[in-house]
Amino acid sequence: MRSPLGAFIFVTVMLLLDTYVFQAIKAVSQSATPKTKAIIYCIYWIISVLAVIGFLVFAFSDQHFLPRKVRTYLFAIIIGIFLAKLTTIIFIFIDDLRRIITWAAGKLIYNNTAGKSINETGISRSVFLSWFGLAVGGGLFGSLLYGFGNKYKYNIKRVQLSFDNLPKGFKGLRILHISDIHSGSFTDKKAVHHGVEEILRENADIILFTGDLVNDKATEMNEYLDVFNQLKAPMGVYSTLGNHDYGDYLQWPVEGVSKVQNLENLKKVHASLGWRLLMNEHVVLEKNGDQIALLGIENWSAKANFPKHGRMDLAHPGSEKYPFKILMSHDPSHWDAEVKTKYADVDLMLSGHTHGMQFGIELPGFRWSPVQYVYKQWAGLYEDAKQKLYVNRGFGFIGYPGRVGILPEITVIELV
Repeated sequence: MRSPLGAFIFVTVMLLLDTYVFQAIKAVSQSATPKTKAIIYCIYWIISVLAVIGFLVFAFSDQHFLPRKVRTYLFAIIIGIFLAKLTTIIFIFIDDLRRIITWAAGKLIYNNTAGKSINETGISRSVFLSWFGLAVGGGLFGSLLYGFGNKYKYNIKRVQLSFDNLPKGFKGLRILHISDIHSGSFTDKKAVHHGVEEILRENADIILFTGDLVNDKATEMNEYLDVFNQLKAPMGVYSTLGNHDYGDYLQWPVEGVSKVQNLENLKKVHASLGWRLLMNEHVVLEKNGDQIALLGIENWSAKANFPKHGRMDLAHPGSEKYPFKILMSHDPSHWDAEVKTKYADVDLMLSGHTHGMQFGIELPGFRWSPVQYVYKQWAGLYEDAKQKLYVNRGFGFIGYPGRVGILPEITVIELV
């Protein structure tokens, strides 16, 4: 955020939140001694002021002013504090609204004495809501801090999928699906290498990567080329592009490289890794004398903020003669918007993109993440008639350097 106006607005909002949340701090500490109150108030405002200063440093300093790891965590902590306070004020607002209604009822319906009595009995409720709001906000912030340690805890998801039209020769095919590497976010090469070793231990027949190799720049892969070039499979490694691979989130040129050249460089990265990048095309896979089609398209999204470079009209023609088709398409919104309606012969679509928002709850029989209010299909397996979609939760991370409830994923799909 380099805009002075944008920074001013954000800082103003932060200070307004600070002032509002401070009312809850005062409410829960009202029975404390004056010395204890002073300590609590000082700690609160020191943290709040440091958060504002940290934001200004992040917003207006050069990206090389602080080490990338420091900048990443600084940004995450500031946003975490902001979200925690935003969550807290929901409960404070509920209490303020309750008190306004109580006061109005005392004035309009009851006599003044009755109104005063209602207000007096409501004091404990105010303290309770303040405590509850601070607890929820603090819990959110604590969970975000805890999530820092989860970003390299790779979770292997094993899925068996049955298709009536799968050729006999492909029965038992083991597909290893990964997505959203986001190498520009990595800060621990050893941990990433461990994730690659976990992939290799699966001994899959084929490895499919569904986009977002980098955050923005092809050079973000330089340090990790010798890690990801270890990915090998008997039937090969195939890949596609995601929205971040186009460099749409930077102002180009960067370090003398244009946006167009950056994309060309990224294509060369895929080639140097030994991956077959599918650009709106299909290839034929052969196994035990049978053939199926593997389609891969560039990013195609039904969401307005993401690009539509994908061309199914180029990738699909010629694949009709094969009895079974797998489509690699980064954004899962493509499934409802085009694949199901126009390409009913695509049996399995593999996507990523959402990361499960890197935040949510996954329990047996229950799943929730804020991203589900934006994406209908956001993690795991979805089925409609004979078509299936699997959305990988992402190998890497971006923005928030952690994961809460939604771990990084390595998917092993077996066709049965």
